[in-house]
Amino acid sequence: MLVYVDLENEQLFEIDLEMWLRSRDHLLRNKYRFERLSGRPCLIMRYDSVTPERLQALAAEAVLVSGQYLDLSYYAPESLAGVKALFQAWTRPLIGFCGGHQLLAQANGATIGPIAPIPPGVTQLHLATIQNIAGVKQEIGFQPVSLQKKHHLFKHLEQSATFFQAHYWEVKETPADFEVLAASEHCAIQAMGHRERPLFGTQFHPEAYDDRFGDGRQLLQNFFDLL
Repeated sequence: MLVYVDLENEQLFEIDLEMWLRSRDHLLRNKYRFERLSGRPCLIMRYDSVTPERLQALAAEAVLVSGQYLDLSYYAPESLAGVKALFQAWTRPLIGFCGGHQLLAQANGATIGPIAPIPPGVTQLHLATIQNIAGVKQEIGFQPVSLQKKHHLFKHLEQSATFFQAHYWEVKETPADFEVLAASEHCAIQAMGHRERPLFGTQFHPEAYDDRFGDGRQLLQNFFDLL
């Protein structure tokens, strides 16, 4: 069985109902995609109910951690304690997407924060809407990512692969015991992996592939091949 950890904060329901509903649609779409690709049932679990012990009791074969619209300033630290403990203790395959990637890095001692200010005189069409973030670089839509090394996660992918991006925060340095696996023009840590355990994070969203851009589907298949 797979466990898909839903990182979205319920406050989004009050702040932006349309985005909340969109996040629920994405959650179900991704669950069905994971089940098709892995051939295993997938249980969705809210972030604040996750502990390593509970996932062990469920005999979870792999864990996937979602992204989220609201940044981590909306979360009570104790509500994330179980997920962070999981990141430090888990020995089976695990992958975090976007916010899940950032939380994985933070739990292992790295700093996260906005990508960078937009230089003076430069305009940007896509701005984050939740907190009226303006003047900060973002990666939005399907964008090229440079794969930095040969790795099982990238099997059957070209060195320049295309994945869906939707972020204005990033991981600022590689956590201890991790290595950088991919980068992009605006983000130096697009993917990372633990040197000994099958723990991975992607700043991009491989789960958001479509018929035109299928590299995310291949990456997920490679991840599930670890089971």
